[in-house]
Amino acid sequence: MTAKKMLKRPEMKQLIEKVKMLSPFELKDEFIKMAQKSKELGTPKILNAGRGNPNWTAATPRQAFFSLGQFAVLESQLTWCEGDLAGMPQKEGAYERFLAYLAKHPDEYGMDLLKQVVEYGIDVHQFDPDEWVFELVDGIIGDNYPVPDRMLVQTERVVKDYLIKEMGGDSQTATHELFAVEGGTAAMCYIIDSLKSNYLLKPKDKIALFVPIFTPYLEIATLPSNEFEMVFIHASAVNEEGVPTWQYPKEELDKLKDTDIKLAFVVNPSNPPAVAMNEETLAYLEEIVTKHHPKLMIVTDDVYGTFCDGFKSLMITMPYHTLGVYSYSKYFGVTGWRLGLIALAKENVYNQLIKELSKEEQEKLVERYEALTTNPKEISFIDRLVADSRQVALNHTAGLSTPQQVQMAIFSVFALLDEKNRYKEQTKAICRHREQLIYQELKDYPYLENELNTAYYNKYDLLVWAKLKYGESFATYLKNERSALEFLFDLARRYGIVLLNGSGFEGPAWSIRVSLANLNDVDYTKIGQAINELFEEYANDWKNGQ
Repeated sequence: MTAKKMLKRPEMKQLIEKVKMLSPFELKDEFIKMAQKSKELGTPKILNAGRGNPNWTAATPRQAFFSLGQFAVLESQLTWCEGDLAGMPQKEGAYERFLAYLAKHPDEYGMDLLKQVVEYGIDVHQFDPDEWVFELVDGIIGDNYPVPDRMLVQTERVVKDYLIKEMGGDSQTATHELFAVEGGTAAMCYIIDSLKSNYLLKPKDKIALFVPIFTPYLEIATLPSNEFEMVFIHASAVNEEGVPTWQYPKEELDKLKDTDIKLAFVVNPSNPPAVAMNEETLAYLEEIVTKHHPKLMIVTDDVYGTFCDGFKSLMITMPYHTLGVYSYSKYFGVTGWRLGLIALAKENVYNQLIKELSKEEQEKLVERYEALTTNPKEISFIDRLVADSRQVALNHTAGLSTPQQVQMAIFSVFALLDEKNRYKEQTKAICRHREQLIYQELKDYPYLENELNTAYYNKYDLLVWAKLKYGESFATYLKNERSALEFLFDLARRYGIVLLNGSGFEGPAWSIRVSLANLNDVDYTKIGQAINELFEEYANDWKNGQ
């Protein structure tokens, strides 16, 4: 690759001092600004691998969704049709009319899947055919508020089948209840707000974060309204060569024996390392909580679990303690749809802790929720989440829009019917191929074979690379004379490449994150070449200064 002009060292130090406190996602904008300047130096294209928005979409479930929409409009016109004005769909006879529509439009895009979605509910769950078709039709028309507000009844059951299966459990025995929300972002906001509203989390409380972790978890914890005391559980395990495996050593997990820790936040598989917890970690974590901290609350964000072979979520291994968060955004390529779930087993520590609150706190909560029911003390935590998401007073209009819930149901059944995992293997292959394209260009960077690696992101620790390739002296030079931010600004300035700093995720100071989801395959070869070329120039600077 052709080298481009670098900033002079004093200019670079001044720039880094100015931006070093920014979040990685805010820093990304600074890297983009720098990359845009690279165009002036001849770079043809900016390669932004700083954000994890996938560049694939699931086509067939979308076709089924839009075909269902056409049928649903006809259903609404059966009861009232005056030009542009239509009525509301009717339940009676909905299934027979659906079959007739199928017969008339056998070749319409998505109809085969749509038929299978309807049959799945009838055959697997014994849904009443008219009620199931009506729920889908009325839902996609969106002419009624979500009822129940937490999630449509039959939709919840088929979505639960998908979620529990992907999280490594058995939907027949799992007791989880679901709350459909506007993506994982909304789930995070609702959970933290409701924990605070129910006195389960208070300012200055101690919380644990499994790091590296998605940066907003770090930032939310330090907001003035929270100011939680953070305890970091580091994924600091390394192999015999000193290469990170991104697992959590026992001495790190032992920190959870501290019963002053109220809550633990987990992203599993992790972001940015994109590696899932292994069986040893899952078992030891369960042992610690069972023996030493039976009142620990856990929130696990498992959006990348679908990219991992044999994934097992904490919401399955430790259902009593764990509130699960899942988003459809990455796997199905639907970040714009905002499709997410909160899942909680019926018997859980959250409900128990609410019962153990002080008399004064109990009375305040009765006052908070008394407009919803004659027995507000018995409202489960997941239903409190629903009410709190609309400041309680607007509980009657809570819930994810019904068209979004219908799309969620279609995605779920699509995945459940794909018994050979054709779509899953396609998406996994995309990420793994791109990962290899980078590694082919990183000379001597150690590659770990790891079945728990999703390859959705990759995290490269340049200090580990420096030690393995040139020895401790070069690593010391990097630590003392250069910085990871300098490396990332140089990548942006010279090559038009935007990556994120691992330190912003509470990862190693010299780690950098590449999203393997959002660019074309050939771009990852260019990224690998640029990282390698710049790394070698830093090494040459060190050699020349010796």
